[in-house]
Amino acid sequence: MTKEQKKQLSTTLTSTARKVNLSKSSALPAKLLRIGIHFVGILPLLTLLFRWQTNQLTVNPIQFIEQSLGLAAINLLVVDLAITPLVTITGWKQPGRHKRALGLYAFFYALIHFLTFSVVDYGADLPALLRQTLEKPFIIVGSLALLILLAMAVTSFKYWKKKLGKNWKRLHRTVYVASLLIVVHYAWALKGSVGSLSGDVIRPLLYGGFIIILLVLRIPAIKTLLINIRKSWRTN
Repeated sequence: MTKEQKKQLSTTLTSTARKVNLSKSSALPAKLLRIGIHFVGILPLLTLLFRWQTNQLTVNPIQFIEQSLGLAAINLLVVDLAITPLVTITGWKQPGRHKRALGLYAFFYALIHFLTFSVVDYGADLPALLRQTLEKPFIIVGSLALLILLAMAVTSFKYWKKKLGKNWKRLHRTVYVASLLIVVHYAWALKGSVGSLSGDVIRPLLYGGFIIILLVLRIPAIKTLLINIRKSWRTN
């Protein structure tokens, strides 16, 4: 083997060793992030199980469980919506790989929130559920949001992404509509008045305001501006 070949081999081995070290150093944070995402996803359920085991479900346990599941769905949906702006602002791409998991967790809690209401609370009594829906239209709003999340959950797999093509993105952008519908559902369910700021409207307003900010940050012009600001900070 000539000196030039030995030098080339040494360079190749050094480069390979560096890549291996980099992959090892980045594997741990990625694994911790994945564990953290799933912990956040199951935490509401674990909390409910703990409260059940310690008799802390209040005097109306079904209503408490129902409301807790609904809040879990909203919180996880907000976290999911925050991922894209986070990637845009920081350039940290790892969280973007977990959007699907967060979306599925949000759908899971929204679904069992609905099942707790319709099956556990009302025993799947369709006439009673119909009367409730007519008396409380916020149920319709919540059901529409759930249907959107259902469509997104079913089509979240690679098969559907390939099958639907460009329509897949259009379908999954309806999450913006679903998020706003959920906030309206939540605010309406609390029976507060936004106009007079009476009743429990602070939390729905905070959720709504935060979601609108997250949606604004997705506007192409603003997204480009944020990316340029990030790049300029890195060069300075």
